[in-house]
Amino acid sequence: MSKNVILSTRGLRKTYGRGDSRFEALRGINLEIIEGESVAIIGKSGSGKSTLMHLLALLDKPTKGNIALDGENTSKLRQSKLNKLRNKKFGFVFQSFFMNANDSVLNNVMLPLKIAGLGARARRRKAMHALRIVGLDDKAKNKANDLSGGQKQRVCIARAIVNDPEIIFADEPTGNLDSATGEKIINILFRLNREKGITLIIVTHDPELAAKCDRQIRISDGHLASEPSKTPPTQLPPTYYEHNSGDTDADGMLDIMEEQA
Repeated sequence: MSKNVILSTRGLRKTYGRGDSRFEALRGINLEIIEGESVAIIGKSGSGKSTLMHLLALLDKPTKGNIALDGENTSKLRQSKLNKLRNKKFGFVFQSFFMNANDSVLNNVMLPLKIAGLGARARRRKAMHALRIVGLDDKAKNKANDLSGGQKQRVCIARAIVNDPEIIFADEPTGNLDSATGEKIINILFRLNREKGITLIIVTHDPELAAKCDRQIRISDGHLASEPSKTPPTQLPPTYYEHNSGDTDADGMLDIMEEQA
């Protein structure tokens, strides 16, 4: 059975500055991402790959062109509707963690659910479930600042999945980690992709990580050149990360979450 296009762009352009300081970060990107696939966005520093991810995640707006989410043109939506779509459908895992260092692990994971208006008991239940998935439920009461880098990144994954997202955006998710810890983080992300069917979009400099994805999208000087696709992995039954605590409507970068809290 064929799958749907979950994200697409047409003529996507992003320009910064004016006059002599004008810089075109993206120069007409046409792209389709299928639900459930894993995609690596690769390219040299300054190529436009992080700009593309921020636009796809609705964290920024293009100068020209449009982005469609589930077939809906997001350029025609009000900001409040964009925030709701982003919060409901996306999870984020970033190299720099974006955590409240002096707050507890549990409160960091519950923050998206608080924004969604979920009750305290349901927030705790869902957050603890997400922490069990990443193997950190025993650290729920610890301060985030007391964790190792790998543990912090696992907390970020728990925060990203606590609202049952359709898409996870990961920007250099192993950039601050040693190779062994980074491998554990990647295994968690790809297991979510395979078993839960979450679409995974990764920005990375790491060719080994990119090679694990179904498809690589190379950005060079703001232009796109897709690499050959690999045969998609067999989809496993969605037995991993299932619970009955209900859907939620939150997630995003920490600053965005705090603005809405």
